Amino acid sequence: MNAVWVEDEAPAVSTDKQAKIERETHKLEKRLCRQMGQAIIDYNMIEEGDRIMVCMSGGKDSYGMLDILLKMQQRAPIRFEIVAVNLDQKQPGFPDHILPEYLKNLGVEFHIETQDTYSIVKRNIPEGKTMCSLCSRLRRGILYSVARRLKCNKLALGHHRDDMLQTFFLNMFFGGKVKGMPPKLTSDNGEFVVIRPLAYVAEKDLIRWAAHRQFPIIPCTLCGSQQNLQRVQIGNMLREWEKQYPGRAETMFTALQNVVPSHLMDSKLFDFKGVKATGTADEEGDKAFDAEEFPAPALPGLQVVGA
Repeated sequence: MNAVWVEDEAPAVSTDKQAKIERETHKLEKRLCRQMGQAIIDYNMIEEGDRIMVCMSGGKDSYGMLDILLKMQQRAPIRFEIVAVNLDQKQPGFPDHILPEYLKNLGVEFHIETQDTYSIVKRNIPEGKTMCSLCSRLRRGILYSVARRLKCNKLALGHHRDDMLQTFFLNMFFGGKVKGMPPKLTSDNGEFVVIRPLAYVAEKDLIRWAAHRQFPIIPCTLCGSQQNLQRVQIGNMLREWEKQYPGRAETMFTALQNVVPSHLMDSKLFDFKGVKATGTADEEGDKAFDAEEFPAPALPGLQVVGA
């Protein structure tokens, strides 16, 4: 991998209103390409000869991921293949013509897998209960099977920066774990590598890009299942924080890349029992009598109390 993946933004060229809209759209495209390219470089997501199954749901995120990946493929310093895959789960009202028509017009290799998981889920989940857990397990198994048949070695998912932050807080608030959503990891069956090329991309930029590109969005609520209310609450909380203190989401995301195990409490990651005085100054050592100082204001709803 090298910096060919990444390009700089173009400078402003006009003050005319239409020219300004075009300029902002061009800057948005450059930013999306630059951020995806940087994520690919940082985590070595794509390598020479990869055959990548791009999982398409019909939502803005997967459309945006495929769209930008195809742009990156044209300028990439390496050769790799893309296969767009959609799983038609036979949900009532699912417009099964939209994605095939879109992908055919796009000229990309694609595959539509039809499996009636909706009926299986409805038979096994009581009325009123969320169907997402069983549905996702069935979907995962089917997609692994499809990837195997299509001879793909990597699966690309459309999770973005906001999804990763939400997952981190969901695990912390409800799961009792400091755990997030990784940009790259092996699949749970150990057979594939799962990548998230949109790891550095903000959801608001994907919303703008989807509107500009006029993607034929397919609703995600066709199954009639309730949304994950905990995720919705976390998402609302993060958006409120960002509204009151612009830049906080970016700062929190940066924190996920700057973990200091010695300043947490997991003895599996740091040998607390073996800590002894060394007699040598250490900038990372505990400053027990110093007050913590942060450049940003406290988050809403939190109060900092001095000892």
